[in-house]
Amino acid sequence: MEWYEALGLLLGAIMFLMALGMPVALAFLAANIIGAWIFMGGERGIGQLLNNGLGSLTTYALVPIPLFLLMGEIFFHTGLGGRMFNAIDKLLGRLPGRLSYVTVLGGTAFSTLSGSSMGSTALLGSLMVPEMAKRGYKSHMSIGPILGTGGLAIIIPPSALAVLLATLAQIDVGALLIAGVIPGLILATFYITTIWLQTKIDPDAAPAYDVDPMSITTKLKLLLTEVVPMVGVMVAIIVLMINGIVTPSEAAAFGAFGVLILAAVFRCLTWQTMKKSVVGALRVTLMAYLIVFGSATFSQLLAFSGASRGLVNWATSYDLAPLVMLLVMFGVLLLLGMFMEQISIMLLTVPIFFPLAQTLGFDPIWFGLIMLLALEISFTTPPFGLLLFVMKGVAPPGTTMREIYTSAFPFIGCSLLLVALLVAFPQIALWLPGL
Repeated sequence: MEWYEALGLLLGAIMFLMALGMPVALAFLAANIIGAWIFMGGERGIGQLLNNGLGSLTTYALVPIPLFLLMGEIFFHTGLGGRMFNAIDKLLGRLPGRLSYVTVLGGTAFSTLSGSSMGSTALLGSLMVPEMAKRGYKSHMSIGPILGTGGLAIIIPPSALAVLLATLAQIDVGALLIAGVIPGLILATFYITTIWLQTKIDPDAAPAYDVDPMSITTKLKLLLTEVVPMVGVMVAIIVLMINGIVTPSEAAAFGAFGVLILAAVFRCLTWQTMKKSVVGALRVTLMAYLIVFGSATFSQLLAFSGASRGLVNWATSYDLAPLVMLLVMFGVLLLLGMFMEQISIMLLTVPIFFPLAQTLGFDPIWFGLIMLLALEISFTTPPFGLLLFVMKGVAPPGTTMREIYTSAFPFIGCSLLLVALLVAFPQIALWLPGL
């Protein structure tokens, strides 16, 4: 069988099973079993494939995923996230459009602790949009920052999706996590600048309103008790990893323990919240492990059938510049993001794109970050970006999809500008990991 026939068979089987409504992980597993029967010699090939797949689950690099997820679940269910948002809101005073800034500043901090863009968008949407609508904010001032900030969860550590991508691509987990710090802060700065410009162009988009005055002492106390401890957990994790004191797995354990201590100190840690946090983290972790299993076996089948080698040879046979190939891969990710969720896209593209990127001479950490940004942008790309529908679900009644689409465009532009900066100046991503 030619390589393109093998690739078409494997991808076609996955697409067909997903179209029937089968969960992504199970669709990959079923397609892999069919492929192993055809390419690896029947029952013996299936047994070998399953053994190899189980081996991929015993890697130490997967340990941060459940711990990062547990951090976010505790942060959400104990109400620590709500406390931080309220504190930032009070600290900004009468600043025009301050609730939009609260969304970016608080959302960036929450994203780092939750590691889930869907969870972040759902929380911010349910907390902030009704309040902003009540204050007379126009829809683009409330919905846009939330859609943008939800995507920051993908690149700012601790990001469970970044850990999963690094594991699937077999690159350094810690390096990819640290590589997202500076780009993530730059992106948050772009968002703040966008909000400032929107308030200057249309002051009525975010009307000012009176707030109770606060003394400097009260503000300082609020900052030290309600904001610094939460953000301090994320900063401590990054500093420990950058200095090589801990591995990503150990950093994740320290982070989960730190949020647990904070919840106990603030007296919001109960048996019920702990149970919800563990169950929520366990549910996502099991799906993530099934996905790793399916991806590992899928990669082996692509290699065994000759599909991955044939595809790389075919792609590199065209005398295209590496930048053009990067744009093609980026476009494919955006296109897939309109119809599929991120993990499914990673399963399909990582086994193909990373060998191709290596052939083109791209730094794997840099390319991994570009891929994460593409996934983030695809999540908010009309008409089918998943975050758009999450926002629709939590937005006030009467909010139209057109309003959500137009709100997303300026923040998509910010992300594309960051990608252009990373292509022009790769050291933005590679400087911290290089330390």
